[in-house]
Amino acid sequence: MHALDDLMFWPRSLNIDFLLGCLKQLLSRRPELKVVITSATIDVERFSKHFDGAPIISISGRTFPVEVEYRPPYGESEGGDTQSLPDQVLSVVEEIEQQEREASRQRGDVLVFLPGEREIREVSQHLRHANLRDTEVTPLYARLSNEEQGRIFKSHSGRRIVLSTNVAETSITVLGIRYVVDSGLVRMSRYSYRSKIQRLPVEAISQASANQRKGRCGRVAEGICYRLYSEDDFNARAEFTDPEILRTNLASVILKMKDAGLGEVHQFPFVDPPDKRLWNDGYKLLFELGAVDEQERLTKTGQKLAIFPTDPRIARALLSSVEM
Repeated sequence: MHALDDLMFWPRSLNIDFLLGCLKQLLSRRPELKVVITSATIDVERFSKHFDGAPIISISGRTFPVEVEYRPPYGESEGGDTQSLPDQVLSVVEEIEQQEREASRQRGDVLVFLPGEREIREVSQHLRHANLRDTEVTPLYARLSNEEQGRIFKSHSGRRIVLSTNVAETSITVLGIRYVVDSGLVRMSRYSYRSKIQRLPVEAISQASANQRKGRCGRVAEGICYRLYSEDDFNARAEFTDPEILRTNLASVILKMKDAGLGEVHQFPFVDPPDKRLWNDGYKLLFELGAVDEQERLTKTGQKLAIFPTDPRIARALLSSVEM
């Protein structure tokens, strides 16, 4: 009997990279196992090479065509005056309303991608003060309650404008969207091994992420995606988003691997193996915390730290708080 596993993912989390490495090891011992990896945004050539030249099959999605329109970059306008992000979003919404009136077209919902909660609050306030006709403004971000997030799925009259982080790009499908307004920005978690700080800077999204956002308005009918940046800017962006393993503190990665018995990190078959300097930095931090010994073996303290779903330094502080 052949086993068929369908692995669907985006974005690539640490757990996904662990799972891919385990599958790579398993396939050498289980030749009858068939693994299907599906995604709309991965680097298929890299994955095919990682799995020993696995065949690549491209399947077109059942989406409607989406027209892309570029707008002056954030902070600029066609007249040369500076324009804020809330002003840009309002300008696009007003343009959509005008086009619908001129073409006698049915009104459609709008999905606006913004980098974070602060920007969502600013744009939400700006749109509500504009007194748009028969329009409901609905924020969507992770810190909202389940009830508040569930509002986007409830039936409504008039137009709904959903202001979302990239949660609507990767985790939730918002129904009825005819227009997407893409700021081209995202808050991306990144670790600096020089400063030892995990940051959340706002940065430009990749081309793959931009195309994923664009497709959100082509699910139910033809759609239009308004990008608040230039086409040259889009073409100059990275093709794919950096996987989490290249953006995180590797001390937590090492701790998880050792606790799960996944073997030595240098020998584990990661799709994108991190630089050796980052591994050394992670081991150094774990040694300072008492999580590993001089032979890089997991200590009893390390076993306790692995239980906490936090950064190892925070976990060590929590553990010390009990002892003290």
